[in-house]
Amino acid sequence: MDQFTKILATFFGIGYFPVAPGTAATAVGVALALALQGYSWAYAVVVPVLFAAGVPVCGRVEKALKQKDPGIIVLDEVVGVLIALAGLPMTWPVAISVFFLFRAFDMFKIYPINRLEALPGGWGIMLDDVMAAVYTNIIMRIALRWAGIY
Repeated sequence: MDQFTKILATFFGIGYFPVAPGTAATAVGVALALALQGYSWAYAVVVPVLFAAGVPVCGRVEKALKQKDPGIIVLDEVVGVLIALAGLPMTWPVAISVFFLFRAFDMFKIYPINRLEALPGGWGIMLDDVMAAVYTNIIMRIALRWAGIY
């Protein structure tokens, strides 16, 4: 596997974090979302580009390591949390809530997340996190509406 593939799949080495690399990558994704705050055009470019690159890149790493969704692949968490935060107010309470809610959906993989995870290669790696992000975003919108915030 080439260096670029490894760097992107591990999101610049975060996948090598010794404890809970997926959680670390989610935190970095939240930080990236906060950094992109106010630049909706950049957000709208970064997310689809990372997803489009992630499918083949993550698939290559999975194939090279001969392991289904290896722990060092964390690009999916970064893309997922960016999608989970899309269109929501970028406040610390929202960011923290999204962080924990997204991690829960990503770990427990309720239907159809578990089915998407079974897809081959990079598709399964990326799409289960996308679905976890969609669930997170919808629940946050409902909660914020119910609280009269959004």
